[in-house]
Amino acid sequence: MNDKRILYVSSEVIPYLPENEMSTMSFEAPKMVNSLGGQTRIFMPRFGNINERRHQLHEVIRLSGMNLVINDLDMPLIIKVASIPKERMQVYFIDNEDYFKRKATYSDEDGVLFEDNDERAIFFAKGVIETVKKLNWSPDIIHVNGWLSALVPLYLKNYYGNEPLFKEAKIVTSIYNQRFDGTLDQDMIKKVLFDGIEDEAVDELKNPTFEALMKTAIRNSDAVILGEEELSEELVKCAEDLNLPTLAYVSKEEFSNAYQNFYLTKVLNEEEA
Repeated sequence: MNDKRILYVSSEVIPYLPENEMSTMSFEAPKMVNSLGGQTRIFMPRFGNINERRHQLHEVIRLSGMNLVINDLDMPLIIKVASIPKERMQVYFIDNEDYFKRKATYSDEDGVLFEDNDERAIFFAKGVIETVKKLNWSPDIIHVNGWLSALVPLYLKNYYGNEPLFKEAKIVTSIYNQRFDGTLDQDMIKKVLFDGIEDEAVDELKNPTFEALMKTAIRNSDAVILGEEELSEELVKCAEDLNLPTLAYVSKEEFSNAYQNFYLTKVLNEEEA
């Protein structure tokens, strides 16, 4: 992995949010790449239940300040950063007062999904990509984790498709069981189409369920990683039907060589490590 650049985009990362398969691997995978001489950038939402003082988040003024248009509204983008203790890794946080100030991740205390989760997903996707552009950092691989990150592949392929910085980048999507019941806002598809993305690219979002978001991510990816042993058969079949290179589930105790070889041989089509 020497000198390889991997951008990790995740809905959840430890130690900032509780431990689960996704938040754990969103930490362990970049740690592994760093240890092998690669370069990483990690992006996640700055949810309001992340303790900024404890984790020493601070705003990066040179990266903040732009507005992102979401459904014809200008929404200010704030970028914060923190260093993971004892690791030479920085995490970039996508923030906005309207979308991420509330003291929760995806739902209220009664478990009801936030009505604007669709817009939060759009904002997060565009915010990550615009910030990487400002950093002028061209990744070899973009590894996406979690349904709130699921629009990143769609926007990379269909909205930023002519952006030279991402021209050679390969997109990997990991599938997990961190899901939601029901659907996001039924107008989500209109908000994505507002950005000029073609109708056929967002066909799944006519009914924005968890499966629909993840299928949209998979259809715009170059490879898939199965992040848990038991997963939605519908999503696994989607990857199979597209004949995408797929890495079967590997535990965090044994993932290092598997991820490394998958990145190099199946994603970048290079020689085995």
